[in-house]
Amino acid sequence: MPKISVVGAGNVGASAALYLAEAEMGDVTLVDIMEGVAKGKALDLLEAGPVRGYDTMIEGSGDMRSVTGSDLIIVTAGLPRKPGMSRTDLLKANADIIRGIAKAIKEHAPKAFVITVTNPLDVMTYLLHRITAFPRERVIGMAGVLDSARFRAFLAMEIGVSVEDIQAMVLGGHGDTMVPILSNATVSGVPVQKFVTRERLGEIVQRTRDGGAEIVKLLQTGSAFYAPAASAVQMAEAILKDKKRLLPACAYLNGEYGFRDLYLGVPVILGSRGLEKIVELDLTAEEKAALAKSAEDVKKGIADLELEPAAR
Repeated sequence: MPKISVVGAGNVGASAALYLAEAEMGDVTLVDIMEGVAKGKALDLLEAGPVRGYDTMIEGSGDMRSVTGSDLIIVTAGLPRKPGMSRTDLLKANADIIRGIAKAIKEHAPKAFVITVTNPLDVMTYLLHRITAFPRERVIGMAGVLDSARFRAFLAMEIGVSVEDIQAMVLGGHGDTMVPILSNATVSGVPVQKFVTRERLGEIVQRTRDGGAEIVKLLQTGSAFYAPAASAVQMAEAILKDKKRLLPACAYLNGEYGFRDLYLGVPVILGSRGLEKIVELDLTAEEKAALAKSAEDVKKGIADLELEPAAR
């Protein structure tokens, strides 16, 4: 039975633990600096098993050493966004948190796959990759699945069809410069332009970019958690069950799409080897320009980290 650790027992982490438990994907360890919170939520989830019909071992801990032996780790720890706060505003505070987590993962779970959820997502994934020195196949960020889910939901609502029939993908950084790809968005293979005007599609694209902020504004005291957790778990399932899923995810680029030494949302195939392939799409000139702008935004965030040069 695989061991899955979820670092951070807030709303995202606890929701991810629930989805993992219900899918009976493996034994789950919930880790949080607030030990009582991790242990309390883990016990609550364990006690829900007889009712919900899952037979999953779940434990809570306040000690990062409990990730020892993990096959996969989902990192959700960090400060959430507040109204009016951009993901970039979180950068320096969350970088300090990620540094400690990355060092602990490197020491106690050197063979684990890691999926990061902490914002600003692309920069935090880059930082975790640098500190662990794990190969890029084993450090992947959750963003594209979530942003694409929002895009698909908005398109389905607008067109009046099942979300199951919407195929659409969002690439680029997880922030204001994300790039919803209209050229490949379809309803069961039929281009969405057949159903929605160009002007209205532009509004849906913008709502997708503002998707996280819209929820933050509504909640007032937190940020989205059900959809982010579900997205991370879908990625975990693709890896642990070797599903070979083609999903948009935050991956380290080494020449793909013309970019190097940064993490950015691109289509990838996830399987038992983690990131098994980066798929390069034929983008329109407008989409290429938008992706380049998004990459520049991520590069600025990485520069703000003021990292030491990577060891060669």
